[in-house]
Amino acid sequence: MNRKQKRFADEYLIDLNITQAAIRAGYSEKTAYSQGQRLMKNVEVRSYIDEQLEQIHNENIADTTEIMMYLTKVMRGKSSATVVVVEGNGDGYSSARTMEKEPDERERLKAAELLGKRYGMFKDTVNVEGAVPVVITDDLDEDDEPEPPDEFSG
Repeated sequence: MNRKQKRFADEYLIDLNITQAAIRAGYSEKTAYSQGQRLMKNVEVRSYIDEQLEQIHNENIADTTEIMMYLTKVMRGKSSATVVVVEGNGDGYSSARTMEKEPDERERLKAAELLGKRYGMFKDTVNVEGAVPVVITDDLDEDDEPEPPDEFSG
């Protein structure tokens, strides 16, 4: 892949617009659309774009392990958050400052609840599995005959 093709690919990753990416990469405005279409069919260019999109996806999307680690840190009180605190200075004056705060009991409980849900610890329903045989028996003796239905006379 040459420098101009790489520039096209990098420009395409900005807004996913083929024509604008081709123009920004230095292709003529008249041929930008067709050049962009051709470049998107180029195996090297397409492979580079796909790799970059995968990397962007992996960097921006939290996976299950990351979420579980975060919730565990919160539950154990090993995380912190920056909060703004307003303090009174007297005579009706106050000032604001930032400080680091550990998770409070409510936040830790919520993290524990979410972890418990993940591991299926809190179930309101009971699943019963298995086969139950159904036996239909006839309570008539061999000599007994069923009674005929009542006739409707009218």
